[in-house]
Amino acid sequence: MIDVLGPLEWQAVFLSLKVACWATVAILPVGLLTAFALARWEFRGKTILNGVVHLPLVLPPVVTGYLLLLIFGRQGFVGAALQELGIVFVFRWTGAALAAAVMAFPLMVRALRLGFEAIDPKLEQAAQTLGASPIWVFATVTLPLMIPGILTGAILAFAKALGEFGATITFAANIPGQTQTIPTAIYAALQVPGQESKATWLVMISIVLALSALLLSEILARQARRRLGA
Repeated sequence: MIDVLGPLEWQAVFLSLKVACWATVAILPVGLLTAFALARWEFRGKTILNGVVHLPLVLPPVVTGYLLLLIFGRQGFVGAALQELGIVFVFRWTGAALAAAVMAFPLMVRALRLGFEAIDPKLEQAAQTLGASPIWVFATVTLPLMIPGILTGAILAFAKALGEFGATITFAANIPGQTQTIPTAIYAALQVPGQESKATWLVMISIVLALSALLLSEILARQARRRLGA
């Protein structure tokens, strides 16, 4: 494998891990707030918010990438303003992270929402009757009980971000050494005759990383449930 994969392929592997990590960290706070709102609050537009959150799951990834290009591109209404501040996403690894974050966000919110809905509201109400503020209740009661759900949501989002292709190649392109991740490196290898072996090894690495993330999610969630049960 060392002989088959060159420096650019290994760089794609490490960039994929970097992109997935940053994407997961970036969406976790927003995912927690969104999932809590959908699970516990009743407000006008809740159905619309739920639809917007899950839109990347039903839209073709290329469409999501194109929308990101329209919004965060150099000529986009957000991208143009950010460019004045020296922040550029398009054709950068940060753009790949943004695309991966958008695609992984619905999976994280769904897992977190199920976690919030599984918590008995009476436990939070009991803490409030003792004089605790809502923020303190959330920090000391809700979040500790949410640890299994947070771990599950975060690692599922990480695995999704690791394998994101369509939105990434549309928004951040496929620039070797800069924005090329494992999926785009596989696509590039398949376009060149005689590079099938590189694609095969990259596919195997992708499978191993994804399975490792899912197994780690299960192990950590089980350990968290045991500690909470104890």
